[in-house]
Amino acid sequence: MKKIYYLFFSLLLIIFSGCEKFLTHDNPTDVDDETWWNTEANITAALNSIYAGIPDGSSGRQLMFLDALSDNAVARQSLRGDYESYVKGLQGANWGVGTGIWDDDYRDIRRANRFLENIDRAYMPVEKLKNQYLAEARALRAYYHMELSMFFGGITIMKQSVTPAGSYLPRSTAKEVYDFVVSELTECANSGALPNKYIDNVDLKRMSAATCWGLISKFALYNKDYERAKNAAKKIIDMGDYSLRKSTTIKTSYADLFLYTGEINNERIFFREITSAGNQWNTFAPQGTGGKTVVSPTASMVNAYETKQGKTLAELGPDSLAIYTKEPNYKNNRDPRLIASVILPGSTYTGVVLKPFEAGLDKLGDQNSTATGYWINKYLDPKDKTGTRTLDYMIMRYAEVLLNYVECLVELNDYSNPDVVKYLNEIRNRAGMPNVNTAVYNTQEKLRELVRRERRVELAFEGVRYYDIRRWEIFEQVMNGQVYGAIDPVTNQPVNVEVRSAKANRDMVWPIPQKELLANPQMTQNPNYN
Repeated sequence: MKKIYYLFFSLLLIIFSGCEKFLTHDNPTDVDDETWWNTEANITAALNSIYAGIPDGSSGRQLMFLDALSDNAVARQSLRGDYESYVKGLQGANWGVGTGIWDDDYRDIRRANRFLENIDRAYMPVEKLKNQYLAEARALRAYYHMELSMFFGGITIMKQSVTPAGSYLPRSTAKEVYDFVVSELTECANSGALPNKYIDNVDLKRMSAATCWGLISKFALYNKDYERAKNAAKKIIDMGDYSLRKSTTIKTSYADLFLYTGEINNERIFFREITSAGNQWNTFAPQGTGGKTVVSPTASMVNAYETKQGKTLAELGPDSLAIYTKEPNYKNNRDPRLIASVILPGSTYTGVVLKPFEAGLDKLGDQNSTATGYWINKYLDPKDKTGTRTLDYMIMRYAEVLLNYVECLVELNDYSNPDVVKYLNEIRNRAGMPNVNTAVYNTQEKLRELVRRERRVELAFEGVRYYDIRRWEIFEQVMNGQVYGAIDPVTNQPVNVEVRSAKANRDMVWPIPQKELLANPQMTQNPNYN
């Protein structure tokens, strides 16, 4: 019988090393508690099973796809998730994307609760390690609650595992979830059980005190609790353990962050370790290079990048504007983060000239080809053409923490604080962009505009923009109407990609899954989904 249990948890470890499909995590309740919770090895395996739920960029809960729910990108191929329904206002209680994330997060919360309830059954000779494991499990549980709340609003807080008969629980309010998550993460960060940063590379992926403060900063910012978000971000800055990655040349400092060359860096705070083949090449790569394109950048995203002189396209004259709209990287004079993040039409990639407006594998609109004329370049490494991708995915990096901190200063009316320009310059200079023009950006309104643009271009396709447009209350403004792609060289007009429809009084939160409503009589639906 024991062989079965060992086989079961061996499978869990395999899942932890790479299988991230929505419904593939085995359930620890299938084992006999008296038999299983005995040794430190059992406890370590169970903790690792909680880590199995951490999302990747292009599989599992695929965080990079969230940009397709914003004005940064569009998604095709419903087999990878029906994101197109959401942007057209057609999502309902049976929407697969929402149901999958709901199931996945609650499964991982249950694992964490099972772990916390049973760890004392096992013999662990080192009390310090036990305390660390307890803090890791609590922090992970808080993270999964946080993710659910940022999608669904008020959810059921699960502090213990429940039997089917005891699972009829009501929703907590969004404020109650926020308070619970912040309290848990704060206690874990302050407990002394977690290091600010792990020393051993093998453990870097684990929940640290810095991860907890980073998540607090992110969640507090989302809830417009600027003082708390600022203080949490400052905790990480003051640690001195993290910094923006810089290489020997400015050209590669930013771009290499998302390639194997720069995978090991001092910027990543919370990341998904990938140890088996992923499917990045079959998500973003041009079909002509042997890949598939599921998510494509929009013209709105491409046009958000400044010129190398620090000018927005809106600040250019009509002639220059027409040139850059048609040829985005004209004379290589755009923010270098553009070509690090987006592959443009006419580019040569892995020896293939990309021609989306001509017949061929990369023809715009064809199945498995670009929907806009552009391709995502982040996390796309030519080494993965063989389908052997093991490039780690950064869920949170130091640049986001700095941008959180700066935004909070601006929103707290402390925009004259020298840290605002200091950290914006650090981010811009690392990418090869000039210092902030303080003659232009010297008011709260102008600095808010700059910070929001910096967040968009620095964190493009990293699953951040969707949260930002909702908390900034510009969701309806940017998510309604025609979406455009690249300029067709024959017509000199942008491609009409799709027409979107968004309603802030409904779409700011996702529909509670229908099966949850049917199974739990105390569960209620979000407004305007009935």
